[in-house]
Amino acid sequence: MDKDFDVIVAGELNVDLILNDIESFPEIGKEKLAGEMTLTLGSSAAIFASNLSSLETNVAFLGKIGHDEFGTKVLDSLGEKGVETELIIQSPDLNTGATIVLNFDEDRAMVTHPGAMEHLTIDDISEEQLARARHLHFSSYFLQPGIKPDIVTLFKMAKDLGLTTSIDPQWDPAEEWDLDLEHLLPYVDVFLPNETELKHLTGIDDIDRALDKLKDYGHGLVVKMGNQGSLTLFDGERKHIPPFLNEDVVDAIGAGDSFNAGFVSKFIQGKSIEECQEFGNLTGAISTTAAGGTTAFTNYGEIMNTAKTKFGYNK
Repeated sequence: MDKDFDVIVAGELNVDLILNDIESFPEIGKEKLAGEMTLTLGSSAAIFASNLSSLETNVAFLGKIGHDEFGTKVLDSLGEKGVETELIIQSPDLNTGATIVLNFDEDRAMVTHPGAMEHLTIDDISEEQLARARHLHFSSYFLQPGIKPDIVTLFKMAKDLGLTTSIDPQWDPAEEWDLDLEHLLPYVDVFLPNETELKHLTGIDDIDRALDKLKDYGHGLVVKMGNQGSLTLFDGERKHIPPFLNEDVVDAIGAGDSFNAGFVSKFIQGKSIEECQEFGNLTGAISTTAAGGTTAFTNYGEIMNTAKTKFGYNK
């Protein structure tokens, strides 16, 4: 059966206000200066969707925003990248969320007002909507209390409809890490935490032993390790692939989401896990060549030109 979309992304939507070139970390009662400021599309799921679309993938977004200027920014930014926005719910009673990002070299501190993203529920997502796509991606579980209780139901629904699936759990601001992986991962084809998140989710401070704990639950496990590359475990086989290193990092915002976009773009094409992983490493590195999570992803031709000239990738 023909599908309207390659991937449907369900999840959070907000904007990022990014401050760079900060003289020092903020202190209570004192004012600090930032040399650069950027207002851009934010949120893990939206950055993923935008960059995946730039990789010549047909993407739709299902989420909730306010009827405000930030909401307009979200819709315009996704639309400019070719993401279908018809499934996004825009409420006049809610505010679109925003994240203040303070960048320090390759690390950052963030404060987020969730806004409308907290109000997305399972009732906003229908079988008819999911059935229009081949793959479901979800991100930022801990920022979305409206859908948290039904995350297993959502992924089971997708699998029952024949979709492949992926999820990036992201950071838990409450640091409770209450994600029921034993019941969720059987419905997840690609689980995409970073190294720190994996350790918190499993309560194990060793990557290999953490993967051992999860290997009987899920189908595919991917660990993002920043400038150490990535590690995968699929069908019992572990594979570490080193990173593409950028010596002139602008910022690391969205690098993990860009990895996800690269990996999933190849995964839905049926490519080998090694090819998916290598391309994820590449797109994660490309993200660090420009400010914000989406700026480096203009169109496929330019992306691959950066891949060749900056990182020597020519496949």
